[in-house]
Amino acid sequence: ALEREHHEFDEEIEVFTAKLATGAVEPAPLRHAAVALRRHIYLEEAFLFPPLRDAGLVAPIFVMLREHGQLWRTLDAIEHDLALQPDVATLQRLGKELVVQLQHHNSKEEQIVYPQAGLALDEEATERLRAFLESGVLPEGWVCERA
Repeated sequence: ALEREHHEFDEEIEVFTAKLATGAVEPAPLRHAAVALRRHIYLEEAFLFPPLRDAGLVAPIFVMLREHGQLWRTLDAIEHDLALQPDVATLQRLGKELVVQLQHHNSKEEQIVYPQAGLALDEEATERLRAFLESGVLPEGWVCERA
């Protein structure tokens, strides 16, 4: 389910950046992806990472948190530019930056962190994670740890 979320917001960001390549600024796909990505980051930082860190996966979680901060700041920069008079060149640069950040981050997360989740999360933690995946929303005003 977590990997599926990666693919879903990656696709929306791809739509946004493909439109930018033609000179068109269509913010809807990016805005939707940003909400989903921020929610996903919250889910990981609130439900997934604490038990993994407790199980000894300290260094990989530290890297994931640092990269979450980078992703968050890039989203902030894109959303800031969209709120002003959007500059296509700036949005293209930021969009490419976001895509590269996500490629590097998601591959590490999927290969290193997610496989450990099945081992480190007990039944209660797994159920809380599933429940949030199904219907949870990002708490208003929440910002990732390293933003």
